[in-house]
Amino acid sequence: MKIGVLALQGAVREHIRHIELSGHEGVAIKRVEQLEDIDGLILPGGESTTLRRLMNLYGFKDALQQSSLPMFGTCAGLIVLAKDIVGEEGYLNKLDITVQRNSFGRQVDSFESELDIKGIAEDIEGVFIRAPHIESVRDNVDVLSTVGDKIVAVQEGKYLGVSFHPELTDDYRVTNYFIENIVRPAITEKV
Repeated sequence: MKIGVLALQGAVREHIRHIELSGHEGVAIKRVEQLEDIDGLILPGGESTTLRRLMNLYGFKDALQQSSLPMFGTCAGLIVLAKDIVGEEGYLNKLDITVQRNSFGRQVDSFESELDIKGIAEDIEGVFIRAPHIESVRDNVDVLSTVGDKIVAVQEGKYLGVSFHPELTDDYRVTNYFIENIVRPAITEKV
């Protein structure tokens, strides 16, 4: 399968490495036309306001709102996928959740935590950098993991969102889950 990584900002190479470790082709997506040639898309972390501005500038907002591609958002990518953001309007409106930006604190408050992620593993290392959390979920959203009382991983159909940066570790199981359990079934449905 061919999995794209939105290459406007964030840890693009690291995500591509995880795709390749999962046995698939990773592609840096810099132009809207490239969306036609991929099976799924990862929206990496970074700064969500900057990411939205760049997506507007390069025409990705409309293209992705209309797209039926499976999508996986990490950190800022999760914020971009959310229908609601505390104090702001949602952007792509793909995940029926409300997100609180920077809810774990500033850069100096960054931390790592071992996560039990439903359907993936009980020992996933989560790297949280100025991370959001998911304040609430609606009916069709499956909560996959929490840190304390804060939701940090969810899935709704072909959309996966996490508050942390799985690409900053050597453990590619979250990316592999996205490809094998979300992208592959979506391709099978199309056929």
